[in-house]
Amino acid sequence: MDAIMRAVKAIHSVAVNGSSIAPEDLERQRMGQDLFSKLVTPGIGVHAKSVIIESDDYEIPAEWVIPDFCHEKKHLIMYCHGGGYTCGSLKYARVLASKLSLHTGMEVLSFEYRLAPENMYPAALNDARSVWDYIMKKGYGARDVILAGDSAGGNLALELCLTLKKEKRFLPKALILMSPWTDMTMTSETYVTCKDIDPMLTREYINAVRGAYAGHDADFSSTRYSPLFADFTGFPPTLIQVGENEILLGDSEKLAEKMRMYGTYVTFEKYEECWHVFQQMPIRRAYRALENIGRFMQHILQ
Repeated sequence: MDAIMRAVKAIHSVAVNGSSIAPEDLERQRMGQDLFSKLVTPGIGVHAKSVIIESDDYEIPAEWVIPDFCHEKKHLIMYCHGGGYTCGSLKYARVLASKLSLHTGMEVLSFEYRLAPENMYPAALNDARSVWDYIMKKGYGARDVILAGDSAGGNLALELCLTLKKEKRFLPKALILMSPWTDMTMTSETYVTCKDIDPMLTREYINAVRGAYAGHDADFSSTRYSPLFADFTGFPPTLIQVGENEILLGDSEKLAEKMRMYGTYVTFEKYEECWHVFQQMPIRRAYRALENIGRFMQHILQ
């Protein structure tokens, strides 16, 4: 485990000096994520098919990850990748998209939304909404779609769901959230209690990327940035997975509590000695978490 953690730190370059959003540092971080994807993306069992999704102001690169085996085609997963809204590509998204496809037996659509600080809020949300509309135009219903996301992608998945609700549109069948970033106010006590045991994230990093995404003068308590403070009435069944050692642990704990308060069916899973989005890594606990995602899907779809 120690060797794996050293590799995570070296590749992601977040825990030590990842708080800078200077162009050269962002480029290094983005290249590091692409390198990471080459090391841990499953090599067999799925294949990828590229597609361009047209929106009003941007051609969104997207990718279908499709199981090589006989699989269920009525439902699909729309996956929003993480990266603090400042990093992430289709290569990086392919890590979890492939794992989700293998463990659920479903096709997964990931997409390369515009990144900050080059494209600040609401660019990423607008892109996610365009991808949702693309799925609907292909003949799927909202209840055929499972919306998934990790870290900032979990934030994006929640914000997309809130946007659909505000527009009085149908919501997805279920939500799968892995280490979701739900509260940009950074007030959770786990920023303190997990400070010295989180191998990936720091308060300085979160402060930098939230400013890059929303602007440093933004009201981070607004539900447009912090879905934790939203009304979750009518939200779909939700699975939340989080690592015990991450400073965003409180984001997940509070989200589960808040959703239940509004009557949402929530399954909450906390994994011992695990870090931010540990599901990406080739370890036993990640395999168990992904198997639990598959079981959750079977339960919801039955």
